[in-house]
Amino acid sequence: MSGPLYRGSSGGGYGVGFNTDGWNSSLDKSSLAKDHQNGHGHSCNLQNSMISVSRSRVRAALFILKLSLVVIVLLALSGSLYWTLSISSTPRVTTYYGYRRLQEKLVADLSEIEELSLGVVKSKELEFCPQEYENYVPCYYNITEDAADTDSSDAPLFVKYQRRCFRDPNERKTCLVLAPQNYRIPLRWPTGRDFIWKENVKITGHEFSSGSLTKRMMVEEEQISFHSESLMVDGVEDYSHQIAEMIGLRDASGFNDAGIRNVLDIGCGYGSFGAHLFSKHILTTCIANYETSGSQVQLTLERGLPAIIGSFGIKQLPFPYLSFDVLHCAHCGIDWESEDGIFLIEVDRLMKPGGYFVWTSQTNSPRLLRIKENKRKLELIRGFAENLCWEMLSQQDETFVWKKASNNCYKSRKSGPEVCSKSQDVEAPYYRPLLSCIAGTRSNRWVSIENRPHWPSRAKPNSSELSIYGLHMEDFSSDAINWNLKIGNYWSLLSPLIFSDHPKRPGTDDPSPPPNMVRNVLDMNARFGGFNAALLEAGKSLWVMNVVPTTGPDHLPLILDRGFIGVQHDWCDAFPTYPRTYDMVHADRLLSLEASDARGRCSMLDLFLEIDRILRPEGWVIFRDTRHLMEAARYITTQLKWDARLIELDIQSDERLLICQKPFFKKQQIQ
Repeated sequence: MSGPLYRGSSGGGYGVGFNTDGWNSSLDKSSLAKDHQNGHGHSCNLQNSMISVSRSRVRAALFILKLSLVVIVLLALSGSLYWTLSISSTPRVTTYYGYRRLQEKLVADLSEIEELSLGVVKSKELEFCPQEYENYVPCYYNITEDAADTDSSDAPLFVKYQRRCFRDPNERKTCLVLAPQNYRIPLRWPTGRDFIWKENVKITGHEFSSGSLTKRMMVEEEQISFHSESLMVDGVEDYSHQIAEMIGLRDASGFNDAGIRNVLDIGCGYGSFGAHLFSKHILTTCIANYETSGSQVQLTLERGLPAIIGSFGIKQLPFPYLSFDVLHCAHCGIDWESEDGIFLIEVDRLMKPGGYFVWTSQTNSPRLLRIKENKRKLELIRGFAENLCWEMLSQQDETFVWKKASNNCYKSRKSGPEVCSKSQDVEAPYYRPLLSCIAGTRSNRWVSIENRPHWPSRAKPNSSELSIYGLHMEDFSSDAINWNLKIGNYWSLLSPLIFSDHPKRPGTDDPSPPPNMVRNVLDMNARFGGFNAALLEAGKSLWVMNVVPTTGPDHLPLILDRGFIGVQHDWCDAFPTYPRTYDMVHADRLLSLEASDARGRCSMLDLFLEIDRILRPEGWVIFRDTRHLMEAARYITTQLKWDARLIELDIQSDERLLICQKPFFKKQQIQ
């Protein structure tokens, strides 16, 4: 207490305090006056006795009071210790303000005290999913259904495993998907491109032991090696050289000079074609069907290469028209001649003017073309291609190459699909039904790949090129400058965290995180692709899947035309990928964008559960948004068992930065 409390004035009334000397002297004066009045000698002894008793009572009261204070202090200290231990036992959630440790500690403590004073109780941590969910992809395979009935169906794969997202909240899984029991952190890039841990992907020994000699050669005791005599592994260099010659180039190094940057690899196998093209500055996206095991997409992402689940089935792919310079299919298993060539029409929608369609199939070999049925199918495909204004450039062995016309030749055709009407010609459809008409012919983006800037110049469009997308150079340049500054801040923040917290941390002499620490990056709200561009300018050895949310402005055509990769997505649905496929997930103002959607179709917890599913153990999450949304997000990270740090970079701004890391749970088995 700061001092004694008194009731009444200082000259009268009752004093409540510890001034015992004043209280005793007042009692002595009244006793002496009484003795003088009565004249009895024995009254002095009685008075002395009374004074002694009173003093004893005062001492006893003081002792009890002091003892009570000691007990109160001990209880307070023990309660504080218990509170501290209880906080330290929860997932680590630290608040950093202005990088000053003392201020950081003070603000963190005050934040916790405020929560307690308001009666806020931390939510219970989420449970782990059963082990059978370790490769769960919600929109493509509902694990609660009878898998035997699904597998025994005679329907094609693209129908059997077509995309079906559940919007019923009761269908959502509110548990954390665990890694396989013997999961290991992927090897550093570029080593991880050629060797992956066998237990990290869902591949059974039977699939390799009963497969080709190539497959059996690939499997070692703990790893899968992508060095063999297979055409699509070690033979990929000769194969890419062959394609270059068929296009009219000297070798694969000339792809960029021909205007080729973005390739869509349909049914990519092990992803080796795209891995080879990376060395030629060609960006390849693998797209393949959902597969319960031995997945092409899962294998490719595990190698640190771009991939996404998708199929040429009953829906359009989530890309705008005129997106890719080359579409490649090598033994991809699609019957291009079926359904009146509707799958080839979808290829045409995705291909830029002057782009190439490369098709390799065993049935195209001269020996197998002697079979009447194979020859009939090939003639149908060639007829469909001609009606789409494709020119067949060349055929070598099993490979055909067609080139899409740069000019609008559709009016001069005698037959073939019609040009889409304005109502049908949607630039970036989101899983709409396949159309049987030719799209994109009215677009201002109808520019031949030969007439587009080559990489890397195309990453920086000029003002006239930006006007095609309805953008001004001032806005674009400001966005680029802003992201270059942010990337520097992000990496300076991540460096000490990786070196101090990451079990794979290199030596302390390294000035920045090695690029292999972060290889697969997902940007959940990409806007113009500025985050991607800034990372490349900073020299980071990684790739970014740029996602354009359906709830915001659609800049995906610009992102793809800049030479990056991307996809459109509704974040109330599961992202079309397997668990544990990204090293870093980034989102700038995504929560504000989703919060502005008045429909309220999903919660913030649903979004963070999906991030946890696709994030690798020890992977990083960077969110940037308003203070109250970041506080809510930090609260959710405790349920997900993430380590989280909330950072205020500018005291005058309402923005906060939330940096999280997903722990690697060593105990993988659920009792």
